[in-house]
Formats: sequence, structure tokens, C-alpha cells
Amino acid sequence: MITLKSEREIQAMEESGAILAGIHEELRGFIKPGLTTMEINNFVQARIEAAGAICEQIGFEGYEYATCTSVNDEICHGFPGKYVLKDGDLIKVDTVVNYNGAMSDSCWSYAVGEATPEVKHLMEVTEKALYLGIEQAKPGNRVGDIGHAIQTYVEGEGFSVVHEFIGHGIGPTMHESPSIPHYGDAGKGLRLKEGMTITIEPMVNTGAWKSKMDDNGWTARTKDGGLSCQFEHTIAITKDGPKVLTQQK
Repeated sequence: MITLKSEREIQAMEESGAILAGIHEELRGFIKPGLTTMEINNFVQARIEAAGAICEQIGFEGYEYATCTSVNDEICHGFPGKYVLKDGDLIKVDTVVNYNGAMSDSCWSYAVGEATPEVKHLMEVTEKALYLGIEQAKPGNRVGDIGHAIQTYVEGEGFSVVHEFIGHGIGPTMHESPSIPHYGDAGKGLRLKEGMTITIEPMVNTGAWKSKMDDNGWTARTKDGGLSCQFEHTIAITKDGPKVLTQQK
């Protein structure tokens, strides 16, 4: 079911998003070589709880952690644990904040220590792809316009877009309709309406787009061992165009 949000509901989601954006801003200075992914998870969980919010991912379909921490070839849903970050790693930190019932969802990618030229380029392309998709999130456009903008740019840069994992509606729960693929045909798919709140979260690989699953049943990684990058914002579709609810400073 697709729910259209009121201005009051969007404002509440923006307050939730401000908490989440602030945590990502803090992570820029926190993430460094020598940290474990579990230390990053614990940092994020502490910040969410200190803000009086709920770590919405904990308990979702049995998931145990406040974050997904996906490193290098891990596409998404990486479990935080004992892995020690090293110089040159690429880590994606994804979390969902529930603040007084209002949801926000954002994943951000971080280069650990000194990024290699390959990692820098992949991050630049993925972040730009996110904003190209956001530009298309306006009333009257279709879901395919978002995916087409992302896919054509990414593939033009020599990378691939993951197909198995996509964006989604958000609020009143973490995952709602509609589905928001990061590939597709312009002018096709569901028409976007004022009041929709969605995530746009392209996952971009250096190699092929296909993934494989770890034995834990959650973590997806690139099938060919290439790097994967992701950037995600929660968006409200308004009469004035897309409004980013998880905007960082």
C-alpha cells in the first residue's frame, strides 16, 4: 500500500532524517583504519538512542544490529563484527531511524584512510547517480524516470547498477510500496504523486551487477569480487519537487 504523507508527517520524517544525517556527518571523522565494523555499529546505535530515537533495523525479520556495515565487495546487509578496517577499504553504513514513529533511511559510503583512485571514482559516480535519480522524483514523473537517469549515467561511466536490491517507499514502516529500481525505461512504471516518501539508493559495482549471498542469508556481495558502493537518501515528493529528508551539511 502506498501512503501519501501530509506536510506534518513529512516534517516529522525530516526531524528523524536530521538525526540520521547528523550521525553520518559524525562518521566522516570517526571511521578510520583499525576500527572494527562492530565498533562502528555501536557508535551509531549509541547516537540514535541518545537522540531519543529507535534503531529500527534491530529485530526487522530477525536482524540483530542497528546498522548494516558492508565492506568492499559486500553490496549490502553486511553484518557488523570483528573485521578490522584497513587503509583503502570502502565501507557502506546503512541504518534506519524511528523518531516518534517517523522513519528515515540513509546509507552512506566512506573511504577508509587514503582512498585508491578506483574507490574515489566509484564513490563520485555513485553519489552523482543518486542525485540524478533524485532530480527525477517529482509529481507527474514515473518510477522508470528515476531508474533510467541512474542507469544511463552509471553505465556510461563503465560501471553497473545492482538489480536485485532496490529503493522503496518508507513510512509508516521501514519498507513500503512502491518499489524504486535504479534501472529502467524513462516514461514507464508507476506515476509519482505529491506526498509519496521513498528511498533512492543506487548500488553501483565496478564489475558485473550480479550478486551472490553469504551463508548468513543476509549479506549480498558482488559475484565477480568487484567493489560495490552505495549512497541513499529518503525523499519526499512535493509540489515544488523532491525534498531530501536526510540531507547532510
